[in-house]
Amino acid sequence: MKINKITARPLRIPFKAVFSHASATRLESQSIFVEIESVGGEMGHGEGCPRRYVTDETVDTALEFINTQHDSILEVSCTEDLRQWVCENQSLIDKNPAAFCSVELAVIDLLAKSNSESVESLLSLKQLSGEFQYTAVLDAQNLSSFNSQLNRYLRIGFTDFKMKISGDLKLDQAKVNCLVNNVPDLTIRLDANNFWTDTTDAKTYIQELGHEFLAVEEPFKVGNFRGCRYLSKTLKTPIILDESFLCIEHFQHIEDDPEYWIINLRISKMGGILRSLAIIDKAKELKIPIVVGAQVGETSILTRAALAVANNCWEILLAQEGAFGTHLLKYDITDEPISFGEKGKIIAPFRSESKGGFGLNIESERTLSTYSSPG
Repeated sequence: MKINKITARPLRIPFKAVFSHASATRLESQSIFVEIESVGGEMGHGEGCPRRYVTDETVDTALEFINTQHDSILEVSCTEDLRQWVCENQSLIDKNPAAFCSVELAVIDLLAKSNSESVESLLSLKQLSGEFQYTAVLDAQNLSSFNSQLNRYLRIGFTDFKMKISGDLKLDQAKVNCLVNNVPDLTIRLDANNFWTDTTDAKTYIQELGHEFLAVEEPFKVGNFRGCRYLSKTLKTPIILDESFLCIEHFQHIEDDPEYWIINLRISKMGGILRSLAIIDKAKELKIPIVVGAQVGETSILTRAALAVANNCWEILLAQEGAFGTHLLKYDITDEPISFGEKGKIIAPFRSESKGGFGLNIESERTLSTYSSPG
Protein backbone atom coordinates (compact mmCIF):
# COMPACT_ATOMS: atom_id res chain seq x y z
CA MET A 1 0.00 0.00 0.00
CA LYS A 2 1.33 3.44 -0.94
CA ILE A 3 -0.09 6.70 0.40
CA ASN A 4 -0.91 9.25 -2.27
CA LYS A 5 -2.51 12.12 -0.35
CA ILE A 6 -3.06 13.36 3.22
CA THR A 7 -5.79 15.89 4.00
CA ALA A 8 -6.35 17.40 7.46
CA ARG A 9 -8.90 19.95 8.62
CA PRO A 10 -10.66 21.16 11.76
CA LEU A 11 -13.83 19.32 12.72
CA ARG A 12 -16.41 21.47 14.48
CA ILE A 13 -19.79 19.89 15.18
CA PRO A 14 -22.33 21.77 17.33
CA PHE A 15 -23.49 20.15 20.57
CA LYS A 16 -27.12 19.64 21.45
CA ALA A 17 -26.37 21.07 24.91
CA VAL A 18 -23.61 23.00 26.67
CA PHE A 19 -21.00 20.79 28.37
CA SER A 20 -18.98 22.30 31.22
CA HIS A 21 -16.44 21.38 33.91
CA ALA A 22 -13.75 23.11 35.97
CA SER A 23 -11.37 23.48 33.01
CA ALA A 24 -13.65 24.39 30.10
CA THR A 25 -17.14 25.00 28.74
CA ARG A 26 -17.97 23.69 25.28
CA LEU A 27 -20.67 24.37 22.68
CA GLU A 28 -19.11 22.34 19.84
CA SER A 29 -16.50 19.70 19.15
CA GLN A 30 -12.86 20.72 18.79
CA SER A 31 -11.21 18.03 16.71
CA ILE A 32 -8.93 17.32 13.78
CA PHE A 33 -10.18 15.14 10.94
CA VAL A 34 -7.62 13.39 8.73
CA GLU A 35 -8.28 11.64 5.45
CA ILE A 36 -5.53 9.58 3.83
CA GLU A 37 -5.85 8.26 0.29
CA SER A 38 -3.84 5.42 -1.21
CA VAL A 39 -2.56 5.35 -4.79
CA GLY A 40 -5.35 2.87 -5.49
CA GLY A 41 -8.03 5.28 -4.25
CA GLU A 42 -8.78 3.61 -0.89
CA MET A 43 -9.52 6.05 1.96
CA GLY A 44 -8.56 5.90 5.64
CA HIS A 45 -9.98 8.24 8.28
CA GLY A 46 -8.69 9.46 11.63
CA GLU A 47 -9.55 11.89 14.41
CA GLY A 48 -7.73 13.62 17.25
CA CYS A 49 -8.89 16.07 19.92
CA PRO A 50 -6.25 18.72 20.70
CA ARG A 51 -6.81 20.38 24.09
CA ARG A 52 -4.61 23.16 25.47
CA TYR A 53 -5.37 22.16 29.09
CA VAL A 54 -4.62 18.46 28.45
CA THR A 55 -1.67 18.18 26.05
CA ASP A 56 -0.91 21.86 25.34
CA GLU A 57 -2.16 21.42 21.77
CA THR A 58 -4.56 23.49 19.70
CA VAL A 59 -6.24 22.86 16.36
CA ASP A 60 -3.65 25.15 14.75
CA THR A 61 -0.64 23.35 16.26
CA ALA A 62 -2.13 19.99 15.27
CA LEU A 63 -2.54 21.10 11.67
CA GLU A 64 1.00 22.49 11.68
CA PHE A 65 2.36 19.13 12.93
CA ILE A 66 0.56 17.22 10.18
CA ASN A 67 1.79 19.65 7.54
CA THR A 68 5.38 19.43 8.82
CA GLN A 69 5.38 15.62 8.99
CA HIS A 70 3.44 15.15 5.75
CA ASP A 71 6.32 13.85 3.64
CA SER A 72 7.61 11.38 6.21
CA ILE A 73 4.11 9.95 6.73
CA LEU A 74 3.82 9.41 2.98
CA GLU A 75 6.62 6.84 3.32
CA VAL A 76 4.57 4.61 5.64
CA SER A 77 3.35 1.63 3.62
CA CYS A 78 2.75 -1.15 6.18
CA THR A 79 2.20 -1.78 9.87
CA GLU A 80 5.92 -2.32 10.45
CA ASP A 81 6.66 1.11 8.95
CA LEU A 82 4.09 2.70 11.25
CA ARG A 83 5.50 1.00 14.35
CA GLN A 84 9.00 2.12 13.33
CA TRP A 85 7.80 5.71 12.82
CA VAL A 86 6.30 5.72 16.31
CA CYS A 87 9.45 4.23 17.82
CA GLU A 88 11.73 6.79 16.17
CA ASN A 89 9.55 9.82 16.94
CA GLN A 90 8.46 9.32 20.55
CA SER A 91 9.50 12.78 21.76
CA LEU A 92 7.78 14.41 18.78
CA ILE A 93 4.57 12.51 19.49
CA ASP A 94 4.84 13.44 23.19
CA LYS A 95 4.50 17.09 22.14
CA ASN A 96 1.73 16.43 19.57
CA PRO A 97 -0.22 13.35 20.75
CA ALA A 98 -3.68 14.33 19.52
CA ALA A 99 -2.29 15.45 16.17
CA PHE A 100 -0.43 12.19 15.69
CA CYS A 101 -3.43 10.19 16.87
CA SER A 102 -5.51 11.59 14.01
CA VAL A 103 -2.84 10.52 11.52
CA GLU A 104 -2.19 7.12 13.08
CA LEU A 105 -5.88 6.18 13.10
CA ALA A 106 -6.21 7.16 9.44
CA VAL A 107 -3.13 5.11 8.50
CA ILE A 108 -4.34 2.06 10.46
CA ASP A 109 -7.81 2.35 8.91
CA LEU A 110 -6.29 2.57 5.42
CA LEU A 111 -3.86 -0.33 5.93
CA ALA A 112 -6.62 -2.58 7.21
CA LYS A 113 -8.95 -1.68 4.35
CA SER A 114 -6.17 -2.30 1.83
CA ASN A 115 -5.75 -5.79 3.33
CA SER A 116 -9.55 -6.33 3.46
CA GLU A 117 -9.42 -6.93 7.21
CA SER A 118 -10.49 -5.31 10.44
CA VAL A 119 -8.23 -3.06 12.48
CA GLU A 120 -8.14 -5.83 15.09
CA SER A 121 -6.80 -8.35 12.56
CA LEU A 122 -4.23 -5.87 11.30
CA LEU A 123 -2.88 -5.25 14.82
CA SER A 124 -3.25 -8.87 16.02
CA LEU A 125 -5.88 -7.90 18.60
CA LYS A 126 -8.98 -9.76 19.74
CA GLN A 127 -11.99 -9.23 17.48
CA LEU A 128 -14.80 -7.11 18.92
CA SER A 129 -17.61 -9.08 20.50
CA GLY A 130 -20.01 -8.86 23.43
CA GLU A 131 -21.19 -5.96 25.55
CA PHE A 132 -19.32 -2.77 26.40
CA GLN A 133 -20.69 -0.88 29.41
CA TYR A 134 -20.35 2.91 29.53
CA THR A 135 -20.37 5.47 32.33
CA ALA A 136 -22.79 8.39 32.47
CA VAL A 137 -20.84 11.65 32.78
CA LEU A 138 -22.56 14.47 34.68
CA ASP A 139 -21.05 17.89 34.06
CA ALA A 140 -20.71 20.88 36.38
CA GLN A 141 -23.86 22.84 35.54
CA ASN A 142 -26.51 24.19 37.93
CA LEU A 143 -28.88 21.87 39.78
CA SER A 144 -31.74 22.27 37.33
CA SER A 145 -29.56 21.32 34.36
CA PHE A 146 -27.99 18.53 36.41
CA ASN A 147 -31.39 17.02 37.20
CA SER A 148 -32.43 17.21 33.58
CA GLN A 149 -29.21 15.49 32.50
CA LEU A 150 -29.56 12.86 35.23
CA ASN A 151 -33.14 12.07 34.26
CA ARG A 152 -32.07 11.45 30.66
CA TYR A 153 -29.44 9.00 31.88
CA LEU A 154 -31.92 7.29 34.21
CA ARG A 155 -34.38 6.77 31.37
CA ILE A 156 -31.62 4.98 29.48
CA GLY A 157 -30.81 2.85 32.54
CA PHE A 158 -27.32 3.94 33.67
CA THR A 159 -26.11 2.97 37.15
CA ASP A 160 -22.43 3.97 36.83
CA PHE A 161 -21.73 7.72 37.03
CA LYS A 162 -18.86 10.18 36.87
CA MET A 163 -19.72 13.51 38.47
CA LYS A 164 -17.70 16.64 37.76
CA ILE A 165 -17.46 19.03 40.68
CA SER A 166 -18.58 22.64 40.37
CA GLY A 167 -16.50 24.11 43.23
CA ASP A 168 -19.72 25.06 45.02
CA LEU A 169 -19.92 22.66 47.99
CA LYS A 170 -23.64 23.07 48.64
CA LEU A 171 -24.45 22.56 44.97
CA ASP A 172 -22.28 19.46 44.74
CA GLN A 173 -23.79 18.07 47.96
CA ALA A 174 -27.25 18.50 46.44
CA LYS A 175 -26.11 16.69 43.29
CA VAL A 176 -24.68 13.76 45.26
CA ASN A 177 -27.88 13.51 47.31
CA CYS A 178 -29.92 13.53 44.13
CA LEU A 179 -27.87 10.65 42.75
CA VAL A 180 -28.04 8.62 45.96
CA ASN A 181 -31.81 9.10 46.23
CA ASN A 182 -32.56 8.16 42.63
CA VAL A 183 -30.09 5.42 41.68
CA PRO A 184 -30.06 1.99 43.34
CA ASP A 185 -26.73 0.10 43.31
CA LEU A 186 -24.99 3.39 42.56
CA THR A 187 -21.28 3.86 41.84
CA ILE A 188 -19.83 7.37 41.51
CA ARG A 189 -16.42 8.53 40.41
CA LEU A 190 -15.69 12.15 41.28
CA ASP A 191 -13.86 14.29 38.71
CA ALA A 192 -12.26 17.50 39.99
CA ASN A 193 -10.54 18.53 36.74
CA ASN A 194 -7.46 19.82 38.64
CA PHE A 195 -9.55 22.09 40.87
CA TRP A 196 -7.66 22.17 44.19
CA THR A 197 -4.23 23.46 45.17
CA ASP A 198 -4.40 22.55 48.87
CA THR A 199 -4.61 18.92 50.05
CA THR A 200 -6.57 19.76 53.19
CA ASP A 201 -9.14 21.72 51.20
CA ALA A 202 -9.57 18.78 48.83
CA LYS A 203 -9.91 16.22 51.63
CA THR A 204 -12.44 18.33 53.56
CA TYR A 205 -14.54 19.10 50.47
CA ILE A 206 -14.75 15.45 49.40
CA GLN A 207 -15.56 14.23 52.91
CA GLU A 208 -18.33 16.81 53.25
CA LEU A 209 -19.99 15.51 50.10
CA GLY A 210 -21.08 12.66 52.34
CA HIS A 211 -20.57 9.72 50.02
CA GLU A 212 -17.98 6.99 49.55
CA PHE A 213 -16.70 7.43 46.01
CA LEU A 214 -15.24 4.67 43.87
CA ALA A 215 -12.36 6.99 42.91
CA VAL A 216 -11.40 10.66 42.61
CA GLU A 217 -10.01 11.96 39.32
CA GLU A 218 -7.34 14.68 39.01
CA PRO A 219 -7.97 16.52 42.30
CA PHE A 220 -4.90 18.80 42.02
CA LYS A 221 -2.92 20.72 39.46
CA VAL A 222 -1.28 18.51 36.86
CA GLY A 223 1.60 16.39 38.13
CA ASN A 224 0.98 16.72 41.88
CA PHE A 225 1.59 13.04 42.60
CA ARG A 226 2.56 13.72 46.21
CA GLY A 227 -0.75 15.44 46.92
CA CYS A 228 -2.68 12.69 45.12
CA ARG A 229 -0.86 10.02 47.12
CA TYR A 230 -1.71 11.78 50.40
CA LEU A 231 -5.37 12.14 49.43
CA SER A 232 -5.62 8.49 48.39
CA LYS A 233 -4.14 7.34 51.71
CA THR A 234 -6.34 9.67 53.74
CA LEU A 235 -9.62 8.93 52.00
CA LYS A 236 -8.75 5.28 51.26
CA THR A 237 -9.86 6.03 47.70
CA PRO A 238 -7.78 5.51 44.53
CA ILE A 239 -6.84 8.49 42.39
CA ILE A 240 -7.55 8.51 38.67
CA LEU A 241 -4.79 10.16 36.64
CA ASP A 242 -5.86 11.87 33.42
CA GLU A 243 -4.02 15.07 32.52
CA SER A 244 -1.18 13.89 34.78
CA PHE A 245 -0.63 10.72 32.76
CA LEU A 246 0.11 11.30 29.08
CA CYS A 247 2.79 8.78 28.14
CA ILE A 248 4.39 5.52 29.24
CA GLU A 249 7.24 7.38 30.97
CA HIS A 250 4.75 8.64 33.57
CA PHE A 251 4.68 5.16 35.11
CA GLN A 252 7.87 6.22 36.92
CA HIS A 253 5.70 8.33 39.24
CA ILE A 254 3.32 5.53 40.25
CA GLU A 255 4.95 2.13 39.74
CA ASP A 256 6.24 1.89 43.33
CA ASP A 257 2.72 2.11 44.83
CA PRO A 258 0.28 0.92 42.14
CA GLU A 259 -2.49 0.35 44.69
CA TYR A 260 -3.20 4.11 44.86
CA TRP A 261 -3.75 4.68 41.15
CA ILE A 262 -6.09 4.29 38.18
CA ILE A 263 -5.19 5.51 34.69
CA ASN A 264 -7.69 7.33 32.48
CA LEU A 265 -6.54 6.23 29.03
CA ARG A 266 -7.87 8.50 26.31
CA ILE A 267 -6.49 7.48 22.93
CA SER A 268 -6.16 11.05 21.63
CA LYS A 269 -4.10 12.30 24.59
CA MET A 270 -1.93 9.15 24.55
CA GLY A 271 -0.96 9.60 20.90
CA GLY A 272 -2.95 6.83 19.26
CA ILE A 273 -3.71 3.13 19.52
CA LEU A 274 -0.15 1.74 19.45
CA ARG A 275 1.02 3.87 22.38
CA SER A 276 -2.22 3.14 24.24
CA LEU A 277 -1.65 -0.61 23.88
CA ALA A 278 1.89 -0.25 25.24
CA ILE A 279 0.53 1.57 28.30
CA ILE A 280 -2.05 -1.19 28.82
CA ASP A 281 0.68 -3.85 28.74
CA LYS A 282 2.59 -2.01 31.47
CA ALA A 283 -0.58 -1.41 33.51
CA LYS A 284 -1.37 -5.14 33.36
CA GLU A 285 2.12 -5.91 34.67
CA LEU A 286 1.62 -3.51 37.60
CA LYS A 287 -2.08 -4.42 38.09
CA ILE A 288 -3.15 -0.79 37.75
CA PRO A 289 -6.81 -0.46 36.64
CA ILE A 290 -7.69 1.37 33.45
CA VAL A 291 -10.58 3.65 32.56
CA VAL A 292 -10.82 3.89 28.77
CA GLY A 293 -11.90 7.51 28.57
CA ALA A 294 -12.86 9.99 25.87
CA GLN A 295 -12.59 13.65 24.99
CA VAL A 296 -15.87 15.56 24.91
CA GLY A 297 -17.21 15.73 21.36
CA GLU A 298 -15.57 12.65 19.87
CA THR A 299 -17.17 11.17 16.76
CA SER A 300 -17.58 7.48 15.96
CA ILE A 301 -13.97 7.27 14.74
CA LEU A 302 -12.45 7.69 18.20
CA THR A 303 -15.29 5.71 19.79
CA ARG A 304 -14.54 2.78 17.49
CA ALA A 305 -10.79 3.03 18.15
CA ALA A 306 -11.40 3.06 21.91
CA LEU A 307 -13.45 -0.14 21.62
CA ALA A 308 -10.48 -1.91 20.06
CA VAL A 309 -8.34 -0.85 23.01
CA ALA A 310 -10.92 -1.64 25.72
CA ASN A 311 -11.48 -5.07 24.21
CA ASN A 312 -7.85 -5.91 24.95
CA CYS A 313 -7.68 -4.94 28.61
CA TRP A 314 -10.71 -6.65 30.17
CA GLU A 315 -8.72 -7.94 33.15
CA ILE A 316 -7.87 -4.41 34.32
CA LEU A 317 -10.75 -2.44 32.74
CA LEU A 318 -12.62 -0.49 35.44
CA ALA A 319 -14.92 1.56 33.20
CA GLN A 320 -15.48 3.09 29.77
CA GLU A 321 -16.43 6.68 29.03
CA GLY A 322 -17.60 8.38 25.87
CA ALA A 323 -19.66 6.88 23.02
CA PHE A 324 -22.02 9.86 23.26
CA GLY A 325 -22.37 10.18 19.49
CA THR A 326 -25.60 11.96 18.62
CA HIS A 327 -26.69 11.99 22.27
CA LEU A 328 -24.40 15.06 22.40
CA LEU A 329 -23.44 15.88 18.80
CA LYS A 330 -26.04 17.38 16.47
CA TYR A 331 -24.74 14.91 13.87
CA ASP A 332 -21.99 12.33 13.51
CA ILE A 333 -19.76 11.96 10.44
CA THR A 334 -20.83 8.40 9.67
CA ASP A 335 -24.19 7.08 8.52
CA GLU A 336 -24.05 4.40 11.25
CA PRO A 337 -23.03 6.25 14.44
CA ILE A 338 -21.57 4.19 17.28
CA SER A 339 -23.06 5.33 20.60
CA PHE A 340 -24.36 3.79 23.79
CA GLY A 341 -27.90 2.49 23.88
CA GLU A 342 -30.14 0.97 26.54
CA LYS A 343 -28.48 0.74 29.98
CA GLY A 344 -25.45 2.53 28.57
CA LYS A 345 -24.28 -0.42 26.51
CA ILE A 346 -22.79 -1.01 23.08
CA ILE A 347 -23.06 -4.51 21.64
CA ALA A 348 -20.48 -5.70 19.10
CA PRO A 349 -19.86 -6.73 16.36
CA PHE A 350 -21.50 -4.11 14.15
CA ARG A 351 -23.22 -4.44 10.77
CA SER A 352 -20.45 -2.44 9.13
CA GLU A 353 -17.52 -4.65 10.19
CA SER A 354 -17.41 -6.34 6.78
CA LYS A 355 -16.17 -3.07 5.25
CA GLY A 356 -12.72 -3.53 6.76
CA GLY A 357 -10.67 -1.04 8.77
CA PHE A 358 -12.78 0.60 11.46
CA GLY A 359 -15.86 -0.38 9.45
CA LEU A 360 -17.23 3.16 9.25
CA ASN A 361 -18.79 4.77 6.20
CA ILE A 362 -17.61 8.37 6.59
CA GLU A 363 -19.73 11.10 5.00
CA SER A 364 -16.98 13.55 3.99
CA GLU A 365 -19.31 16.52 3.54
CA ARG A 366 -20.19 16.29 7.24
CA THR A 367 -16.55 17.02 8.13
CA LEU A 368 -16.72 20.51 6.64
CA SER A 369 -17.14 23.38 9.11
CA THR A 370 -19.93 24.86 6.97
CA TYR A 371 -21.98 21.64 6.98
CA SER A 372 -25.49 21.95 8.41
CA SER A 373 -27.33 18.84 9.56
CA PRO A 374 -30.74 18.13 8.04
CA GLY A 375 -33.73 19.62 9.89
